[in-house]
Amino acid sequence: MRKLSLLILGVAIGAGSATMVSQTALLSSGAVAASADTYRQLSLFGDVFEKVRTDYVEKPEESKLVESAINGMLTSLDPHSSYMDPKSFRDMQVQTRGEFGGLGIEVTMEEGLVKVVTPIDETPASRAGIMANDVITHIDNEPVQGLNLNQAVDKMRGPVNSSVTLKIQRKEAKDPIEVKLTRETIKVRPVRARVEGDIGVLRVTQFNEQTYDNLRTSIEKLTSDIGADKVAGFVIDLRNNPGGLLDQAIMVSDAFLDRGEIVSTRSRNAEDTQRFTAKAGDLAKGKPIVVLVNGGSASASEIVAGALQDHKRATVLGTRSFGKGSVQTIIPLGGNGAVRLTTARYYTPSGRSIQAKGIEPDIEVLQDIPEELKGKDETKGEAGLRGHLSNGGEKEERGGSSAYVPPDPTKDKQLLAAYDLLHGVRKGAANTTTPTPN
Repeated sequence: MRKLSLLILGVAIGAGSATMVSQTALLSSGAVAASADTYRQLSLFGDVFEKVRTDYVEKPEESKLVESAINGMLTSLDPHSSYMDPKSFRDMQVQTRGEFGGLGIEVTMEEGLVKVVTPIDETPASRAGIMANDVITHIDNEPVQGLNLNQAVDKMRGPVNSSVTLKIQRKEAKDPIEVKLTRETIKVRPVRARVEGDIGVLRVTQFNEQTYDNLRTSIEKLTSDIGADKVAGFVIDLRNNPGGLLDQAIMVSDAFLDRGEIVSTRSRNAEDTQRFTAKAGDLAKGKPIVVLVNGGSASASEIVAGALQDHKRATVLGTRSFGKGSVQTIIPLGGNGAVRLTTARYYTPSGRSIQAKGIEPDIEVLQDIPEELKGKDETKGEAGLRGHLSNGGEKEERGGSSAYVPPDPTKDKQLLAAYDLLHGVRKGAANTTTPTPN
């Protein structure tokens, strides 16, 4: 069986050249014949490349031509396979780790300037008094105007213990505020927890290396704050969670299961099928669980929702999920970036493929969509992506659904329905009957 680090939604580090060597050693005579024809096609590519290099109206950047050709090959396979140049690969690794050298502010771009969404507690930004809605106009005396958001974020990130100076415009202040900050290790919080009466709410925003540890700590704190004997249940909010690491999705699912299969991954070779099973131990101690999903819940989110749904461990509520049921492996290319390659489909414990179908909620609850957002709240879903993988033999495909979540929790019909369910209908949500996997 190949030893590959499998990823969901194209993140994390995978296998290297050892896999390629073992595949080459197994070439049959038919495969050799196919290779000869392939090399003739590669010769054609070389001829075209040479013509472009020598005769194009302007001198092209040759490395960019090669990168574009590689990316064209990969993107022709499916929407999730691609080439990552060295910088993109490094950025992906930072995202996967969930920690980086930085200042501790969540930002967005508004009218060409960087606007602070919120400072993260106990970081250089919060200690320096940076506030939500502050506008960053200069970074190290260089104007932000003209930079895109990623470029501005890159300038604010950097080695731990290095310094950076920000010039900030605040509504109440007449003059700009200049702040010098020393970068520290910032950990992204993939899980945000809060108490709602006797219910613990866990908002999981992504699946990076910190997710399971954050989840476990959050459940322990919520249980302590509410009182173990008073907890009515937990809401696991996976809405608009785009996914992340497969191993974290497995660990989060396992956090609420005592036994049984969590997910299986199946590639083109039957011998490469992998099955992942739960270990004993339920962090929620059998308390009822409601999982919230919508059209923005993809990949790793769907693994968790599908596993808990199939095992009758949770009630899934909301709208149909995105439908990304494929696994990407990241294959590093030395110092030349990496290839993100779709290598398998994943299946829920009952043998369902989510690919281009999504998870159908046990209870569908639609939000009240503001007039100005009607018709703009739905995602295309995997089935709406050009060149998407088929469902693996099943004909039915489903498009996207609404991904709207009201900013005001008191108007969030899905969240309020989850509260009502936990207060009024507990039987079934904690049923841990194990299905028979296919």
